[in-house]
Amino acid sequence: MSASMIDWNVAVQAGTRLVRPGPQVSHAEAREVVAELRELSKLAHGHVREFTGMPSELDPDPATIVDRPGWIRANVDGFRVVLEPLMEQMSERRGPGPLGGAGNLVVDAVGSRVTGAQVGAILAYMASRVLGQYELFLPPDPDGRAPTGRLTLVAPNIVHVEQELRVDPRDFRLWVCLHEETHRAQFTAVPWLREYVQNQMTQFLLASDLDPGAMLDRIKDAAEAVADAVRGGESNLIDAIQSPEQREILDRLTAAMTLAEGHGDYVMDAVGPEVVPSVQQIRNRFQGRREGGSRMDKTIRRLLGLDLKMKQYAEGSRFVRRVVTEVGMSGFNKVWDSPESLPTHVEIKEPELWIERVVGPRAIDAVPPEANEA
Repeated sequence: MSASMIDWNVAVQAGTRLVRPGPQVSHAEAREVVAELRELSKLAHGHVREFTGMPSELDPDPATIVDRPGWIRANVDGFRVVLEPLMEQMSERRGPGPLGGAGNLVVDAVGSRVTGAQVGAILAYMASRVLGQYELFLPPDPDGRAPTGRLTLVAPNIVHVEQELRVDPRDFRLWVCLHEETHRAQFTAVPWLREYVQNQMTQFLLASDLDPGAMLDRIKDAAEAVADAVRGGESNLIDAIQSPEQREILDRLTAAMTLAEGHGDYVMDAVGPEVVPSVQQIRNRFQGRREGGSRMDKTIRRLLGLDLKMKQYAEGSRFVRRVVTEVGMSGFNKVWDSPESLPTHVEIKEPELWIERVVGPRAIDAVPPEANEA
């Protein structure tokens, strides 16, 4: 494919055309939801800062509230920031040959549109499910300054889920904000984390097998993964397209993101019933929703690796809970000291190994009883 590889305009057009409309609310109701989400994001920020002890921004901007098409456009912008420089590098490395050179301009043009439509279809599916995110990769401001990130909440999805679960709207909205504000704390209080994640992503994409034989094998593996997922198997496209080197990088990236997601899940539940009175009811009903869905929905989730993401929430949350219980919040916060302090894939499953390596072998015996209650 050509240097751009993906027609981003086609991705936006396809995504916004395919995405389902959100719940029907009046203009007045929509304005109220937007105002409350902004207010609750500020409130959640204070709770997260106090509970985690992380030195995040003191007075950040409130969350940016978007609809489903707005979420698609924002994510395409983020993809472009990360992927376009990488695509240039990959194109230069590949050079002329069966998959490169000037002879394939027609194939490139068609291919970029097909790829753009595929990206759009995936984003359309995700845009009706995502409640919020901390956007790490944003286009530079008009003044050329690179922004640090942006907390985004998808208002129609939050309203849809709170209606579906029949939970208290304000409690649910604050609960969601607590999770996303935890991500903001992670990436603003830990100066090296954003660069680490971007570096791992870059290495992962540049570790692709670029010779035609390996590319064809990967495509065949992906086709088999689709067939297996439709039959109800465990395959997913993420596994199908990895080279051995990519698997190693993905283990590091997965461990970091499992920690980040698990930390968000832990904080949103642990901040306490005095902040979100119906937190237990919300968690129970939300967990049931995460695990439910039609057969087709489960197939798509498996294919896109979203089932793996749900396992990440659970594994990461277990890791954080266990470490905080054993060594207190200050002991857990050593996880943010450096990239070497992050848990490995194995340590996520065996928190004692991380405690022994990073906090110290006698940390569990030394911690005072009150820290165990943090």
